Amino acid sequence: MLTKTIFSEDLLFPVNRVPEGFNPKKDLPEGFYEFFSGLHEEFKERWIELKHRRKEVLALAHKGILPDYLPPSEATTREWRIELPDYALDQRNQMTGPADDAELVVKMLNSGAPGVMIDLEDSMVNAWDNLERGINNAISALHGQLSYYDFKRDVKVPIYSNKSVAIVRVRGLHLSQAGIIENELTSASLYDLSRIAFGVDRKALRHNLTFYIPKSESAEEALFWRDAFQRIEEKLGWEKGYIKCFALVESHPLAYQMEEFIFNLRDHILGLNLGRWDYMASLIHFNFENPEWVLPDRNTIPFDVPFFQKLRELMVEICHKHGILAIGGMTALFPNRQNKELNEKALKVLEADKRNEAEIGMDGAWTGHPDQNEIAVAQFPVPNQINVRKQIERNPELRIVPKGIGKRTLSGTRAAIRTVIRYRNGVLNGKGASLIDGYMEDLATDRIYRLMIAQRMKHRNKVEIFDESGQAVFHDEKLIGRLFNEELEKLLTESPREFHETLKEACAISQKMIFSGQFDPE
Repeated sequence: MLTKTIFSEDLLFPVNRVPEGFNPKKDLPEGFYEFFSGLHEEFKERWIELKHRRKEVLALAHKGILPDYLPPSEATTREWRIELPDYALDQRNQMTGPADDAELVVKMLNSGAPGVMIDLEDSMVNAWDNLERGINNAISALHGQLSYYDFKRDVKVPIYSNKSVAIVRVRGLHLSQAGIIENELTSASLYDLSRIAFGVDRKALRHNLTFYIPKSESAEEALFWRDAFQRIEEKLGWEKGYIKCFALVESHPLAYQMEEFIFNLRDHILGLNLGRWDYMASLIHFNFENPEWVLPDRNTIPFDVPFFQKLRELMVEICHKHGILAIGGMTALFPNRQNKELNEKALKVLEADKRNEAEIGMDGAWTGHPDQNEIAVAQFPVPNQINVRKQIERNPELRIVPKGIGKRTLSGTRAAIRTVIRYRNGVLNGKGASLIDGYMEDLATDRIYRLMIAQRMKHRNKVEIFDESGQAVFHDEKLIGRLFNEELEKLLTESPREFHETLKEACAISQKMIFSGQFDPE
């Protein structure tokens, strides 16, 4: 079970906090508390204001004032370009996985992938023990010192010499960290940045310290990250611009501000990444009041659905215009060596998905399994496609309603319910991402499913959901509650008794989150 956590007043999910008896002045690395407390004091008001602004933008969207492009500015009208360092030119595949799993981190770094994203965010449970283990693993990995013991072969496996660019994804600005500063919440982003930067020996790093920025929602937030990077650089005696970053486009508002975002981070940024599953969740959330945006069953939505393709094209054009990389998203269907049919299907889907991204002009993509690396890398030209520019509309429509795409079915609702219970059960047992029915499910896909279920209830009088016989099924709370109970009973029958209590808790939490409208990232 997880380290003891605290709950905010209005949320069902926990805020990460230190364990009882923990003394941050003594139990964190020597000198870190003083280093971090000054940063916290300097940035806390900006952090709180940015979080408030996010809520305002979402509330406006639900009143019909949806995100849109910003007025012309220096970022969008003048000529400017970012020069990539040599080590970052080839990022045809970035393999990703949770930082708290040392074995997986070592395997990713030994896979031959051009990039490796060591994750402190969505694929890892946001609890103190996991976070500390993840931070320590990340620091060791950045120094090439991490290893794991392979009991099958009775051998210690180190990180072999390789050219992979190691990147640490920190937690987003929406998350708080409790217990570091007495009686105050601090920015989880700032804490993670500070712990990693303070903990590394720059002389032992093979390339610039590089971070992945998640869950951004505006160009203004890029200024927070820029200033945090530069203040950390100053405090550590590093030159301005030493810290580098990639950033994920995971929210609908940011899709309209990508150019301004990279302009504000131009001393640090190497590329943008389309976090497609988080973006889909955000797209649903911002269009929640519109019945036309009741999405089909998730796994019937093609990877080249127009609302994704337009964003991909725009992201490629903006990134290449200014000399940085455009990285594609994760293919959720995972290979399985024990299941030949599933394995072949997963690799075939992967190849088609990455080829589509390459044809649009992207420079690489994400994968989460070593068996995916060779196929993913092969789809993209060496070392990148930064010189590829395509004539596209200046401000394309990014809310192309998904008409005539996929299916909306009762079985899809049932599958969503089953998945959110199983995902949340994994979280309660210390796993931030779980392989479920061949798909790697993390917080992003959990959010999609919870939003999908809530959409179908909210717009039940306007959007029909069909059962296997073609009959429309009215999606009210009574039906959803019954489906939750039925799927829970099946899972209890199928699962070892040791998981029964957490399955019941997972079922209750997921229902409460859906019925109370809690869909923000955790």
